[in-house]
Parts: sequence; structure tokens; C-alpha cells
Amino acid sequence: MRLYLIRHGETEWSLAGRHTSRTDVSLTEQGEQDARKVGERLRAAGFTRVFTSPRQRARRTSALAGLTPVAEIEPDLAEWDYGDYEGQQSGDIRKGRPDWNLFRDNVALFSHGHFGRVLAVRWIGLPVIKGQNFLLGTASLSIVGCEPNHPEVPVIALWNS
Repeated sequence: MRLYLIRHGETEWSLAGRHTSRTDVSLTEQGEQDARKVGERLRAAGFTRVFTSPRQRARRTSALAGLTPVAEIEPDLAEWDYGDYEGQQSGDIRKGRPDWNLFRDNVALFSHGHFGRVLAVRWIGLPVIKGQNFLLGTASLSIVGCEPNHPEVPVIALWNS
């Protein structure tokens, strides 16, 4: 099995580095051209299923890539909700929170066993198959993060507690 991940084409906000989640912005002309180009690369893939975020930018990219007739809208593919940071650039956010990092700040995920196992192994750079080695009990707590003295090193700080 192969999973193809296609990011939506360029928007005015992505071009400007603005965090975009629930705001439904359109593709730029360049974004539309790029979506057509990625479609050319996907023509021979022969997908059995195609899913798209409900956001206009992703649906339009799918359409221009030629996959709309078979694409199913999947709400779980929508971008993270940035809350108060919606539309802001990272530099502007750091003016109020100098140590802010989208990928480091605390996030709670309530999900499922196999998803959690795959997330953990990919977090630390292992192949997906290694998820079979990580048991995850019901109502358990696990924490993935970074080594405090070496933030570039991903770690599993707590597992299946």
C-alpha cells in the first residue's frame, strides 16, 4: 500500500506565511497552475480511494489535479485549528511568545491504538512496521516530545502509562 500526501496549492496566506486553518482562502493563479502540474504527475497512479480536506483550497487542488470525480471529503483532513493565531505569521506570534514553536507546544490528542502506535514510531524516526512493538492500552497516557537539552532530538517521554 502507498499513501500519497498532496498539499494544496499556493494561497495568498501560504505565500505570506500566515497560519491558515478554518479561514477558507482561494488558490492563487500560481497555486492553480501548480495543482494542474501535480495532477499530471498523479495520472498513472491509479488510486483506489481519494480523500480531500473540506477546505476550498484542498478541494480545488484535487479538482485541478483531475481527482474530484472520485475524491471523498474527509473532515479529519482539515488543517489544525490555529485558534487566536489564525492568519498570523510565526514572527508576529513570537513577539508575544518568544519561545513559541508550533511543533513543540503542548497538544492533547484523543485518538486510537493503531494511530497512537504509528504516531510514536514515526515521531522518533522508526518505520511504521515498528508500531507493532509498542503496546498501547485503553485510557492510557503517552507523551512524545523532545530531549530537553537537545530540542532537535525526538523522544518518547512517557509510554502506555
